Order: sequence, then structure tokens, then C-alpha cells
Amino acid sequence: MRAMILAAGRGERLRPLTDHTPKPLLQVGEHRLIEYHLYKLAEAGIHDVVINTAWLGEQIQQSLGRGEKYGLNIHYSDEGAQALETAGGIIKALPLLGETFLIINGDIYSDYKFGKLTQLKLNSEAHLIMVENPDHNGSGDFALENGYLKNNGQPLYTYSGIGVYTQRFFAGHPEGVAALAPILKEKIARQKVSGELYQNAWTDVGTIERLQQLNDSLHSL
Repeated sequence: MRAMILAAGRGERLRPLTDHTPKPLLQVGEHRLIEYHLYKLAEAGIHDVVINTAWLGEQIQQSLGRGEKYGLNIHYSDEGAQALETAGGIIKALPLLGETFLIINGDIYSDYKFGKLTQLKLNSEAHLIMVENPDHNGSGDFALENGYLKNNGQPLYTYSGIGVYTQRFFAGHPEGVAALAPILKEKIARQKVSGELYQNAWTDVGTIERLQQLNDSLHSL
């Protein structure tokens, strides 16, 4: 299985930190944010990793190189000056990915073991890891019922930014700027997306405050 880390975002809510440093390269505890994913992917036996870039993308490529330091083969999908949003970025990178692949948001931190997903027997077009709703997303995203996601129901959980996707999930969608949420909702309505609830460490590092909270928690370990 190959993995893709989504790293093209501007990080508006983390300004001014992200004015000169791309969000995935922000220091958190002992490592830069994206490095936690890289080390955990190598630990899980996933060695081919695609990273999409846009804002300050050259810094990411210069910093991470081809991945030798992490025991990985890193490939880059450069989106230029204008990021293509989540679905658009994945669709552009599809030729670099296999039939089934792992997607990880570059701006999250979690101790989820990616190796579990390499053993997944997928009976759907995508499988999403859900988490309990954080304060900044109190209403949640999707419900879980019998191992499949639902657009409606109770309780609603938050999409963690970790998931396994297939090429057919994106079939028929052309390259270009495209959000993931509309595709997810359509596929979920057709019972094409399975999921599971994860209840251990997870943080969406979307603001300076949450970045500091994560830093504090990691330094206290």
C-alpha cells in the first residue's frame, strides 16, 4: 500500500507562523509535524509516500528530500501556486498511487497505528477513521452504523483526516480544484464508505492555540 500526505494548504489560521514556513514543517515536540506521519508510515511497513505541495512547497521538498532519512521513498505532486483542495490534490496524484491507498491530512497529529489499515479487508470504496468531536467541530460530520458511515443519525463523529481510499472512489471526477466533502457525502448516501471510531490521541493542528496545546502535551510525556 502507498500513502499520500496532504500538505498543500496555506495554513491561514496559523499565520504568521505559516507566512514563511509551510504548516507541515512546523515544529511540534521533538519533530516537525509531518515527520510524525513519516516515521509512523515507515514503522507500519509503508515505504512509498506521495506528498502534495503548493504553498512554500519547495521548502518541503528541500527539507524532506527523497525520504532516505525516514526509510521511505517520497514522491511529490506539485500543484503550483494554487492548491487544488483535498479531492483535487488526490485526483492529480492518482497516477502515483495504487488501487488502494492511505490518505493522511498533513495538519493532524495522532498515535493511530497505520499498520492496521494495511491489513484492512476493504468491502467499500473508502474507509474513514472517525474520532470524538473536538470543541471546534462540536456538531460532528458523519454517523456510524454497522461499520458504515451515514450522513445523518446520532451520534455524529468527526472525520480524523485518516482514511483508505480506492481509485474507483474518484472515478469520473476530472482534475482541477475540488473539495472532498461533496464526493464523500454522495458516496456515503450510496453506502460506499465504511468507517471505525478511534478514541485515543488525535489533534487537528489548525490554529496557534491548538499547536501550543499539542506542544505542551508532547513535552509533558
